[in-house]
Amino acid sequence: MCCLETEGTKYGCGHYIITRKLRKIDCENAYCFNSRRHRNPCPNCSCDRYFGPDASETITAVRPEFCPECYPYFGQRRR
Repeated sequence: MCCLETEGTKYGCGHYIITRKLRKIDCENAYCFNSRRHRNPCPNCSCDRYFGPDASETITAVRPEFCPECYPYFGQRRR
């Protein structure tokens, strides 16, 4: 499974949001959709379509508030 090296923002809720993808690390697997070795076209493609965990996460900013996904649920309840 291919993975990425990324930069992003770390929020107070603990989530890391990617702001920039720096580089893709190719797994060289013919059954990985993101690999350059994947056949195109791939008949009845049921190959792995997702990236694995990031190879490296560089935090470029830290925000004390909740991330955009958590804020609607938890941000308004905070007192």
